[in-house]
Amino acid sequence: MLKNWLKIAFINYRKNWLSTLINILGLSVGLCVFLLIFIHWQDEKSYEQWIPGKENIYLVENKISDFGTMVVSSYPELAVSKEKFPEIEDYTIANIWSNYKVRLISGSKSAFVSSCRASDSFFDFFPLEKVAGSYKDAISDKTKITISEDTAKMLFGDEYKNCIGKTITQDIPNSIPLVITAVYRNPEQNSVFKPGFIMKNEGLDNKNDSNLQWTNYSYIGYFRLKPGTDIASLEKKLSDLMAEQEKITTLKRGQKYDGKKKAEIFLTPVGKMKLDAKSEGIEKGDKKSIMILLSLSALILLLSGINLINLKTAQASQRAKEVGVRKAVGSTRSKLVLQFLLETFMICFAAFIIALVLIELFLPVYNKFLNKEIKLNNPSVFIYSGLLLIVFSLISGLIPSFYLSNFKPINTLKGNFSRSRSGVWLRNSILMLQLIISSFFMICALVIHSQVNYMMNKDLGFKGDQVIQIQFKKTDGQNDYNYKKYIRLKNEISKISGVTDITGSLNSIGLGITNASSVQNAADTTQSIQNVLLGAIDYNYFKFYKMKFVAGRDLDLRFASDTITGAVANETFIKKMGWSKNQALGKEVYPDWEKRKKYKIIGVLKDFYFNGVDKPVEPVLFFNYDRNQAKQNMSNIQIKLDKNDINGTLNRIKEFWTTKAEPGYPYDFEFVDKQFAKTFEKFQKQKTLFTMLNAAVLVIALSGLFALSSLLIEQQLRDVAIKKTLGADEKTIIWDLTKRFLTICTIAVLISMPFGYYAMNEWLKDFAYRIDMPVWPYALSLILLLILTFAVVSFKAYRATKINLVKYLKYE
Repeated sequence: MLKNWLKIAFINYRKNWLSTLINILGLSVGLCVFLLIFIHWQDEKSYEQWIPGKENIYLVENKISDFGTMVVSSYPELAVSKEKFPEIEDYTIANIWSNYKVRLISGSKSAFVSSCRASDSFFDFFPLEKVAGSYKDAISDKTKITISEDTAKMLFGDEYKNCIGKTITQDIPNSIPLVITAVYRNPEQNSVFKPGFIMKNEGLDNKNDSNLQWTNYSYIGYFRLKPGTDIASLEKKLSDLMAEQEKITTLKRGQKYDGKKKAEIFLTPVGKMKLDAKSEGIEKGDKKSIMILLSLSALILLLSGINLINLKTAQASQRAKEVGVRKAVGSTRSKLVLQFLLETFMICFAAFIIALVLIELFLPVYNKFLNKEIKLNNPSVFIYSGLLLIVFSLISGLIPSFYLSNFKPINTLKGNFSRSRSGVWLRNSILMLQLIISSFFMICALVIHSQVNYMMNKDLGFKGDQVIQIQFKKTDGQNDYNYKKYIRLKNEISKISGVTDITGSLNSIGLGITNASSVQNAADTTQSIQNVLLGAIDYNYFKFYKMKFVAGRDLDLRFASDTITGAVANETFIKKMGWSKNQALGKEVYPDWEKRKKYKIIGVLKDFYFNGVDKPVEPVLFFNYDRNQAKQNMSNIQIKLDKNDINGTLNRIKEFWTTKAEPGYPYDFEFVDKQFAKTFEKFQKQKTLFTMLNAAVLVIALSGLFALSSLLIEQQLRDVAIKKTLGADEKTIIWDLTKRFLTICTIAVLISMPFGYYAMNEWLKDFAYRIDMPVWPYALSLILLLILTFAVVSFKAYRATKINLVKYLKYE
């Protein structure tokens, strides 16, 4: 029986080779797209799965007034909460920033590696595999350090396991010898906990009162909770405690407390923080984009299944007599269903094998696109994809199987199935669903394309072309060390041929806010702005970037007051203060970063986009960098190059940097305009991915439409022959054969429009600056789909007008 079923299946495959090929290729593409995105999702979910007891360890996040949700906490928040709430067994601190690296030195060898500044209990929470030494009191004071196996190999070679008790130093001013207490092995699994070394957080050794301040958000904290803890209840208690302390601190400062903006604390399981952190998290993944892409890839897979169902049901008339004969000789309906399901499974299995081959081919390109190293070695992926294959085969095979097995022998043997209305209704419904999905994708792709173009073409408020930025990796001295280094580098680099100008700033365009604070109105201290960017800049900063003033003037070295109290505010700052641009001139404010010292506003700068055009412009107060502690934190130099010799100038700067400025350190730079472009790189990638998905959808949909129209038109060739015999011209025949498809296409686009509008409106909510929802993508999707549908169907319809009339009328 099975052999007979297989023989029948291959006969039908060969007979309908075009539709079979389209089914296999369509399913292969659909499965490939879905599995690639599914693999990415599984890779992101796999972070921190190595941590024992991860279900009871939670990342602490804070939503504080105008600062938004932050991944950092204050020391009292962590320490006091542990004592106050019995649900909290312990806490730890682990400040880990993969981009912040330090050079460790041992004799003539060195290692430039990332760091983790932690509290004593770090290894109790995150027990990294120990290679040598002991974790007991391993980082109990600032003279001790633990290093990773890779770092130990760079510093001590093959004898790295014998380095316990040896000393190394950090290449920073006044570095003290650090005793190695343990060597650990970083997890091979996905994890954000892969530092080159771990030592005690310096802030925990401070003798000042900063660690007593509830609003000193400096630490990434984790709680270990008792099993069965009510997380929502604990979050509320923590939030109430933090809100109370925030109120006390605000009133002590003489500021007005807004009870409507109370603090909130969120607890996110460490095993889910990669995707579910409420803040930017630690190397947080883009869960929303992944879920959107996963949903869209599922639609593509559905589209492939629709093709399969549609083509199978369209072939029903060819199989009708076969079914009638089988039933007439005693075959049961269940056996017919199993036979047709087997045929469907064979197509799906062939498509699955091809999809796996395509994944192997495209995975390196996909990894490069995502800047990841995903490998196809996760057994769960094969298990899930195998289950998907079975479920997909059942779902896509059951409809045509039951449909075909339901034929009545008396009708099929008479040959009148082709006139059954139920067959036409089912095919039209499935075709409409296919076109709805195609139209939805086209609308979304056009809207995304418009938004991304809007961001890329927006006036940024600055000119960053031919400007490079180099971050310092090494400092020069104890007092004002970055300031002194900046001055020295500025003087020396200015002598390099091809350098036309140099400037510097505390915060860098396109790299996000690293320093911000609150500012009070000196005339009314209850009026304040939170999260004001520290605009510590060199004097030529505004001219360097060709920024424009809307009122007042630039900082001027000729005026002593400008160097002491002068400040320039941007438009957002004065709007939040409630001033007009002219009212702001001469106003005095108290910045929180310089206690009770007045800054006088002498100019208002036109807003420029500092942190990406998808985010609102932050309030900024600009001042000369050598005024206060800001000069100790200057960490970059910005260099404008002569456009006639960019490559030559870059080579000369590199030679100077690697031989004189920072020998022994890796050299890297970034063009400022490209650095800023990275702020909307995510959305450019979304645009690219959506364009590719849209192309895949159209190829699958139109190829399915071509195969379906071919089958249906072939079933009407006798009618075409009769019409031609009666004198109908080609245009009339083509229109009669295509108008039904065009009607279905129009209805499908109209149905897809509200779904496309809702999806794109939700997507656009992520942008502080967004386009108004355009009408043209909806109209264009209708026009394009009508044109494509007509082109695909009319081609086959035109071929139908060239038939041999005798062949189809000789038996009439």
